Amino acid sequence: MAEITASMVMALRAKTDAPMMDCKKALTEADGDSQRAEEILRVRFGNKASKASSRIAAEGAVSAFISNDGKQGCLIEINSETDFCAKNEEFQQFGSVLAKAVVDSNPSSVEELALVTVEGKTIEEMRTGLIGKIGENITPRRFQLLQAKGSLHAYLHGAKIGVILDLEGGNEELGKDIAMHIAAAKPKAIDQSGVDSELIETERRVAIEKAKEAGKPEDMLEKIATGTVNKFLKEVTLINQAFVKDDKLSIQDLLKKSDATVHAFTMYSVGEGIEKKQEDFAAEVAAASKV
Repeated sequence: MAEITASMVMALRAKTDAPMMDCKKALTEADGDSQRAEEILRVRFGNKASKASSRIAAEGAVSAFISNDGKQGCLIEINSETDFCAKNEEFQQFGSVLAKAVVDSNPSSVEELALVTVEGKTIEEMRTGLIGKIGENITPRRFQLLQAKGSLHAYLHGAKIGVILDLEGGNEELGKDIAMHIAAAKPKAIDQSGVDSELIETERRVAIEKAKEAGKPEDMLEKIATGTVNKFLKEVTLINQAFVKDDKLSIQDLLKKSDATVHAFTMYSVGEGIEKKQEDFAAEVAAASKV
């Protein structure tokens, strides 16, 4: 059997970017034939990709891209299985490539985005290759393409929360400040017109029921409900929120000072709404012992 040296392993890793131990195992299996070892790694990575693709990806990162003229932009969430993977430089580059691809190609869905070609490879081919290198499931989850009435501004908070904002008037600093505020305060809409009417009605009903339980007079219930709903709307609508950098100013006041208007925004939080799989190894062992 051929001797597998460190230099052979390093050379194969440099060529394939596969993990060191995988490279050593492939070279051993190929009896030192680097070309054969490369083929083994391709097969192995393909198998790894298919296995990883069935696992839940609830970590990840948000990426953003804005065209040079500030008129088109994309916010996209890419999921991985672990935070460690999400911090991988190639994973983050993949997110940037996808965000730009959305702006360049205007796909209507994640499935359509997978078919977009960038530098001779489809997004799906790039994704599968990255799964093979990293060994985790990697999934583009959702994206939002914005066409600006004003100009677009983006803010990423450690890649875990991302905001893209359409602002007319103001300047770059104002755009960044408001996008950062959105990431921190998490408004549901720009103003009351954007808040789901069912959500407002739920707040009203809950307020009335609480007031009844507290023994409030019947003629006070509607007034109490109105006050509760107004407080709720102040908390969840962007223009009514207190600015996070100066709570003496509302966002509406801040916009008026610069004669600016927010036309739209999108905010993504990584893993929002994804149920992470909880492993119960004791149950698995117990089940296996009964087979």
